Amino acid sequence: MKFSENKPQKSLHLVSLGCTKNLVDSEIMLGKLKEYKITNEPETADVIIVNTCGFIDSAKEESINTILTLHDDRKEESVLVMAGCLSERYKEELQKELPEIDIFTGVGDYDKIDKLVEEKRSFFTDEVFLLNEENDRVITGSSYHAYIKLSEGCNQSCSFCAIPNFKGKLHSRTLESLVKEVKNLVKNGYTDFSFVSQDSSSYLRDLDIKDGLERLIEEVEKIEGVKSARILYLYPSTTTLSLIEKIKNSKVFENYFDMPLQHISSNLLKIMKRGKGVEKLKELMEAMRKVPNSFVRTTFIVGHPGETQEDFEELCNYVKEYKFDRANVFSYSDEEGTSAYDRVDKIEQEIIDSRAEILGEIISETTNNSFENEIGKEFEVYIDGESEEHEYLLSARKITWAPDIDGEIYINDNELYDENDPKQLEFGKIYKVKITELVGDKLLATVIK
Repeated sequence: MKFSENKPQKSLHLVSLGCTKNLVDSEIMLGKLKEYKITNEPETADVIIVNTCGFIDSAKEESINTILTLHDDRKEESVLVMAGCLSERYKEELQKELPEIDIFTGVGDYDKIDKLVEEKRSFFTDEVFLLNEENDRVITGSSYHAYIKLSEGCNQSCSFCAIPNFKGKLHSRTLESLVKEVKNLVKNGYTDFSFVSQDSSSYLRDLDIKDGLERLIEEVEKIEGVKSARILYLYPSTTTLSLIEKIKNSKVFENYFDMPLQHISSNLLKIMKRGKGVEKLKELMEAMRKVPNSFVRTTFIVGHPGETQEDFEELCNYVKEYKFDRANVFSYSDEEGTSAYDRVDKIEQEIIDSRAEILGEIISETTNNSFENEIGKEFEVYIDGESEEHEYLLSARKITWAPDIDGEIYINDNELYDENDPKQLEFGKIYKVKITELVGDKLLATVIK
């Protein structure tokens, strides 16, 4: 799209819902619509795009509610676009039931969004879009950190997950493509990277390479300018002790282990089709915890069909015992097209809600303990900018942590400051801090180097 010199620049409002993988796809759309001015005011935007999530009921509801709210507030001549997973998964139904939407598109045409907007037409390709190094992204939210998508689709057959039904089987990017993208981002000032996909530890297995992540680590370590990196969304059956050791010995990759376990009961792991026996699973978890300064994150599902009270209690006891640094709990959501959907041993919603609340309280306690364990320690952080709490507090993130999900550190003192030779702290740079106290869920720190 090109605008004449006398024609005012059109504006774009984009909402990205769901996980970080969706965020990367949204950044691709922003890259294709660079001639638009980004606005945070949807009521004035010429084009509004909602990149939806269709994983569980709560995400579906959020997507639909967001779309309808934006429609109510938008100006009459604007174009409203529904993209992403929910749109892909229910494309026939949604196009019939939501006449408010001008353009529907799914998970295969992020790189064609400019043409679809220009022609004001809906389109669903048969293939899932796979990012490559030639795609022009507009990185959002950070001047130094970027997410890198490893693959699309998933070869697992978890009983509760419908993602393979609309995203297909695993389709990995080449290692060469990933290396080129990281190098290009480093040239543009990015130093910190999070590698993501539906199942990151299966990277390159579709190309008959079983140690894909280990090869990735080796290649990224060679790239001058990369200061830190981490891998999100490991899968139990494709994570190996060798990979854990590789991360442990890396000078670039943080000792960050993010593995959604979903459960720990042998009974439930079989029902969920998680592909890993409980003993082997615990062996992996212990290996992660033994890595010096390791940070372990996970997620759990409660109320899955077939979950007994004994299964739930076993899960609670394990969470108390292991003391995860961070964890999330989700209530089971009945999803069409999954094997769990057809089971007759469903759990009553009242029991599901109760179990989620109980486990949530346990997780809250272990998370708080993880924060408390940081008091008095010294480590490196990235400073992101001014905090939303107060103009005199700076917002920072421990290098190990992933952005947005693992916590925020407030910088309230700077020992480097000298009124005769004042040193201004730079946003996006690394500083060494000492943690002085915990206030609520925020750590307070002093810059010391």
